[in-house]
Order: sequence, then C-alpha cells, then structure tokens
Amino acid sequence: MFEYEMHQLRSAELIEQAERFRLARFARTQAKARRAERRGRQESSQDAERPVTIGRIRRRRAPRAA
Repeated sequence: MFEYEMHQLRSAELIEQAERFRLARFARTQAKARRAERRGRQESSQDAERPVTIGRIRRRRAPRAA
C-alpha cells in the first residue's frame, strides 16, 4: 500500500510540474508576441533611412592571454 501511495503522490507532483511548465511556456510566447508587435509598430513609425545602431553602449574587450 505504501508504494501505491508514493506512486500517486509522485504522479500528482509530475502533473503539477507539467502544468507549471506549460503555463510558463505560454507566458513566454505571449511576451515574445507582444515584443514583436511593439517592435513592428516602432519600425513602421520610424524612417527606413535611419542610422543602424545597436541600442546599447559597446565596451572594448579586455585583451586575453593566448
């Protein structure tokens, strides 16, 4: 009987974990879609001839020993 109860508990834990992963994946895809939509709106409102910039400051890398 003990093994059966342990199996049921483990099964319930796995089902809950799968549900959390599914919800997290859904949230990531929704956020990705919102970012893409926002990016598309920004690009359509700006000139096509704008200078190409990265948007963050580039720092020189420290030299490394070979």
